[in-house]
Amino acid sequence: MKMTSRELVRAALDFAEYDEVPTERDDVTWPDIAFGTGLRGGEAADLAKADGMDGKRFRVDEWGSGWVALEDGVCGEVKYPALADWGRLDGYRPPYSMLAGIDASRADAGCAATDKFVVPLWGGAYNLFERMQHLRGTESLFYDLAYGDARAYRLRDMVHEFYMTQAQIIVATDVDGVHLTDDWGAQGSLLISPEMWRSFFKPCYREYCELAHRHGKYVIMHSDGYIAEILDDLAEIGVNAINAQIFCMDIEGLAARYHHRLAFWGEMDRQWALPHGTEGDCREAVRRVAGAFFRYGRTGLVGQVFWGKDIPGGNIDACYDEWKRV
Repeated sequence: MKMTSRELVRAALDFAEYDEVPTERDDVTWPDIAFGTGLRGGEAADLAKADGMDGKRFRVDEWGSGWVALEDGVCGEVKYPALADWGRLDGYRPPYSMLAGIDASRADAGCAATDKFVVPLWGGAYNLFERMQHLRGTESLFYDLAYGDARAYRLRDMVHEFYMTQAQIIVATDVDGVHLTDDWGAQGSLLISPEMWRSFFKPCYREYCELAHRHGKYVIMHSDGYIAEILDDLAEIGVNAINAQIFCMDIEGLAARYHHRLAFWGEMDRQWALPHGTEGDCREAVRRVAGAFFRYGRTGLVGQVFWGKDIPGGNIDACYDEWKRV
């Protein structure tokens, strides 16, 4: 009997054999948990107007930080961090009103109506490190971490508490998994030392994983860049699948070390093959990943392709078609 989409994804994450590689576009969906548009006025909006920014490309998120995008089709960057001044920390409170508006029954209804693997990929994700950057500004946060500023610990705990509250709502629904998303890698190394990552951030990720597993949920984590130095840690704390830029790392080495320890949820080479290569190059990239991991058993992979605005549609289609072929 042909496996359902949900069964295929679970087989990949449980390292059970399957006859067809599940793919995110065809076999994965997520509930429509809407947190609002995040548009509001305030001091940051006034600053943006003073700088001559186009109002259509400026927004203030639910946490109070101002974003500016200089072109359409991208989220932009935080230019006005809500906590750029530490003096605001004492009076600051995360946007818990966002969570009060979630109708979890919609997620349950969506799960019941599909045989697909359901996970809130972005709207319900936990991005502790990135949220701290959005609130403090990236450069300031790196200084805070380097100097061991006690206020950085207060900020971490405040954001983490919010995400644990959000997680409690999500794991109480019928979704199949939860999603962590923090970009930890540069091109060839972590953005901070592995030791600092383990002491400062790993305990929080462990709590997300433990909560998810207590409720029978899988954990999928996304991170851009070179993150080989913390993959053992992610496997240890209970991350089931990693969505990472594996073409920045040693794909064959990853397969040899992590087959049946971490499932790999994509992705293809979006630095070269997807934006600049041919459809044949994209197919070869899929075959390389499949060949590396399937040496150790036909499982542990979910096909996924990044849908960037400058990536030709034919290259995306070629990747998904090749995932079906392998």
